[in-house]
Amino acid sequence: MLHAASRRLFLAKFGCGFGALALEAMQAQAAPPAVALDPAFPLRTRLPHVAPKAQRVIFLFMVGGPSSMDTFDYKPELQKRGGQKVPGTLRKTVEKTRFANIFHGCKDELLASPYRFKPYGRSGLMVSSLFEHTAAHADDLCIIHSMQANSNNHAPASIQMHTGEITGGKASLGSWVTYGLGTENQNLPGYVLLFDAGPLGGATNYSNGFLPAAFQGTRLRDQGAPMLDLLPPPGFAASQEQTFAALREWNKLHRASRPGFTDLDARIASYELAYRMQASALEVGDLESESLSLRERYGCNHGNKETAAFARKCLMARRLAERGVRFVQLYDMAEKDGWDAHDKLKANHDKHALVVDQPIGALLGDLKERGLLESTLVIWASEFGRTPMTQGNAGRQHNAAGFTIWMAGGGVKPGLRYGASDELGLMAVDRPVQFRDLHATILSLLGLEFEKLHFETDGRLERLTGVQNQAHVIRDLIA
Repeated sequence: MLHAASRRLFLAKFGCGFGALALEAMQAQAAPPAVALDPAFPLRTRLPHVAPKAQRVIFLFMVGGPSSMDTFDYKPELQKRGGQKVPGTLRKTVEKTRFANIFHGCKDELLASPYRFKPYGRSGLMVSSLFEHTAAHADDLCIIHSMQANSNNHAPASIQMHTGEITGGKASLGSWVTYGLGTENQNLPGYVLLFDAGPLGGATNYSNGFLPAAFQGTRLRDQGAPMLDLLPPPGFAASQEQTFAALREWNKLHRASRPGFTDLDARIASYELAYRMQASALEVGDLESESLSLRERYGCNHGNKETAAFARKCLMARRLAERGVRFVQLYDMAEKDGWDAHDKLKANHDKHALVVDQPIGALLGDLKERGLLESTLVIWASEFGRTPMTQGNAGRQHNAAGFTIWMAGGGVKPGLRYGASDELGLMAVDRPVQFRDLHATILSLLGLEFEKLHFETDGRLERLTGVQNQAHVIRDLIA
């Protein structure tokens, strides 16, 4: 193997000096050291790069793509033009972009929203009748109306929202956050998943990817014991502490002869965590300890079983955040297609808003009343939105060209509306936001500088925001 000096001499001699200059530049721009991990306690709390605005994240992911112009992005012009063709100038503008395929499968006919909109709060945010509970917190919402995805298909767009890339194998946002910061409660997982049916694209969305296995998400249940087989049989409980002490020593000896084997480190750490979780996980899953009035406010006893299930997840998310869990990811998916309303949009969106609106409104109010919202970043998002054009029987097609998400708490500007789509909601035209910029902003709110948060794999420094360093923090969103 050539030493650095030898490589420099070789490049200088045979590359007219330009290779040597490139090598010097790469060495001069070497990335800062990676996160220092304690293999025995990989989730130990770590200091952020700068003072954080948020301490933790609750990510509410709406699977399938809710329609922006039927929820949080009122388009009066679309209401006027319902039944008309897409204006030719707008169609030509979009067809010249990478989003030309959003017209595929659509009728050349605009579909007015079937929902009533009205202003809420001092900000006057226009919200549809689908989200009246959430709209009660309009002045806490920071709305982005100009999101764009790189794919118009569910799985790639969903994977990109979670990992920054449309392809699999990358680490998820939750894994990156716990890798960078650890967690505040060593008796619970740092990254928790709550769902009945997961997102389109499967576990690739919430995988730890190339990061050490300790940073993978842990799925907890919202009914019964949060994890199955958590407690030992009664006959073994009394001697459990002595057994784990002996196993701990044997594992240390076993690991000492296998340095750098992160899967082994993660397995040992997971067994240790499982032991510590026996009391903590059972306690956090005890929703019955909450007052009946609060459980009813969330909708835990709702007549719709899917609403009740999502309500339990939202209440459990608050309990996890309150106990110092760093990242909680909720999926509203209870069946195959979610918000994917290619046909009969109103029936689809009525059904799914009934499931999520009351629990989300209660979550925001509960966090705020407990003084947790200012340190908890709540994100409501999906993989993309839907077109203003009609598809099928009063449905809408996928739309990656322009859609709406919102954040609340955790240092974002309350009552802000950022960016805009065109007058019909077809494409972002004012300050378009890419997923990498959203991710950079989320990391910044947590006190993590996205350029410094990296992990070396296969000789390359991987980042959530990509290796090209094209991301930027959206400072206008930060209070």
